Amino acid sequence: MLRPKGENVFLATVIVSILFAVLLIVSAGGKLTGQEMQMATMRKVGFPVDKVWLLACAELAGAGGLALGLFWWPLGAAAGAGLVAYFIGAAGSHVRAGDQRGMGGAVLLLVLAVAALTLRAVTS
Repeated sequence: MLRPKGENVFLATVIVSILFAVLLIVSAGGKLTGQEMQMATMRKVGFPVDKVWLLACAELAGAGGLALGLFWWPLGAAAGAGLVAYFIGAAGSHVRAGDQRGMGGAVLLLVLAVAALTLRAVTS
């Protein structure tokens, strides 16, 4: 079995983790500032708009866990696992609401969460 060099895999882990963390921070910022597009999505999937700050906190915790997890792999793996669960829930909410258009973003972020978790797990 061919294994890529450890440095290359860790570099991929760093790139995916940091880019994903930035996306999560931007998403959380939109939720915390009440960005209309995000609030419309929340209403569409039936999430209480007054509780959106909880989702933002989860996203910020995930972003922090990914970043700090680059220095201590168990934290990065835990953050990755939590984000996989978070985005499974997000995708499920879009499916339940029949929101085909919004589901694409949730699935893309789910794929990033799986990639971050996988990369962090193989570089432990």
